[in-house]
Amino acid sequence: MSELTVADATNRIYESLQADNADIDVHIANLKAALAQAGLKEAVFDPARLVQNNRSGRKLMQAYFRQRGVTVKFSAS
Repeated sequence: MSELTVADATNRIYESLQADNADIDVHIANLKAALAQAGLKEAVFDPARLVQNNRSGRKLMQAYFRQRGVTVKFSAS
C-alpha cells in the first residue's frame, strides 16, 4: 500500500467529519504519518469545509488533534 499524501489524508479527515467522525482516529494517525513523511509540523484545514465552523468547534478540533500528536492550523478564508 502506498503512503498517503498530506492532501489525501486531510481530505479523508474532511470526509470523516462530514460522516459524524467515522474512523476519525485512524485518519488522524494517517495524517500524522503523512506529515512526518513530508517533513511538516502542522496540518492546515479550511474552516469553510468544517461541519462546525465556529470558534468552539475549531478549538475542540485543535484540542482533539493535539492529544493525538497533530498540530492544527486553519487557513484564512
